[in-house]
Amino acid sequence: MTAKLLRGRTLSFKSRPQARDDHASYVYETDGAILIENGLITAAGPFADVKAAAPVDIEIIDHRPHLLMAGFIDPHIHFPQMQVTASYAANLLEWLNTYTFVEEQRFADDAHSARFATLFFDELLRQGTTTAAAYCSVHKGSADAYFAEAQRRNLLMVGGKVMMDRNAPEALTDTAQSSYDDTKAVIADWHGKGRNHVAITPRFAITSTPAQLEAAGSLAREHPDLLIQTHLSENDAEIAYTLELYPDARDYTDVYAGYGLLTDKMLLGHAIHLSDREMAAIAEAGSVAVHCPTSNLFLGSGLFDLKRLKEHGVRTAIATDIGGGSSYSLLRTLDEAYKIQQLRGHRLPPVENYWQATRGNAEALGLVERIGTLEPGTDADIIALDARATPAMQIRMETVTTLEEELFLMQTMGDDRSVRHVYVAGESVDL
Repeated sequence: MTAKLLRGRTLSFKSRPQARDDHASYVYETDGAILIENGLITAAGPFADVKAAAPVDIEIIDHRPHLLMAGFIDPHIHFPQMQVTASYAANLLEWLNTYTFVEEQRFADDAHSARFATLFFDELLRQGTTTAAAYCSVHKGSADAYFAEAQRRNLLMVGGKVMMDRNAPEALTDTAQSSYDDTKAVIADWHGKGRNHVAITPRFAITSTPAQLEAAGSLAREHPDLLIQTHLSENDAEIAYTLELYPDARDYTDVYAGYGLLTDKMLLGHAIHLSDREMAAIAEAGSVAVHCPTSNLFLGSGLFDLKRLKEHGVRTAIATDIGGGSSYSLLRTLDEAYKIQQLRGHRLPPVENYWQATRGNAEALGLVERIGTLEPGTDADIIALDARATPAMQIRMETVTTLEEELFLMQTMGDDRSVRHVYVAGESVDL
């Protein structure tokens, strides 16, 4: 890999912004530069300083006036659901049974899985998403296809074979033992190969027997470095059914805690309808509540209570949840997150939103030493964003005078057209 220097306005976060004017939480350079060598960021800062320290013959790629940031990170997405997106249903359980479970059965075919792995990563990169944590299907072959394509592209991706042994079509179920064995095989085959990270993935309590959650807990104990991903408290009917299936649990969160799954490695998709007790338990464990705003609105599931979660000290993330979500774009996702908080009476500053989509999500995945910032030593996964991507945005930009206004404009009116360039481990990607 050759060395290169990217020039443009640069933005990178140091911590979660505590207010709109929390300038100490980020570094913004109006004429900045990022030095990339061997797939890593080796320097970032003012252009004049970085260029002076770079080799004399360094290749300079000028992205001005675009904004250079770490690539977006999507910590909750379903790889087999590209053709489920925009399926009409009244609620979560109808949507699962009518569309999702039908579609996911097709991933028993290895050729189908391989085709969609290519399409999936093409779409993520087009949207500026350079890392995702994905649910594959129940079939080991779907995880194999996912990780093989990620490795071919040198992407840092998290994924897992779904564990699901009840309340789904027979063709889409495994067993407690086979899900354990297949996950062990996926770990052996793919974890740490290239930039791949395997996650233990029980879909949710409704589709796992106690024996399977026990198997997931065993995997978590045997591989304490691995992430665990599942769903929690997405809608009222789901919660009621879960408590019927697990009558000894105090609440939905307690189901996972009872099997040793509620740890600082756990990503809890949705986490909308939580009691104070549940929030306190999640905070104590260090687990992550993953907000999926377009999905929650699309399925009518509820409004994520970000303010209350923060007050309880719960770690958070934000994600698209394709195909329950309605857009692959993290910009569109940030827009819907802002609107949900408006309905909650909680003002969500743009700087906090962009922190969440980059460094915040990297912290949620335990990968902030690798991705999510422009810090020296991290992987050079970088995007260039254009706030003038459409005629309407160009008109609005004529009156924009601050970074906050620009970020808000991009999350409100932007989409894949705002993503002008993507670098993966320092290499430019054709969009």
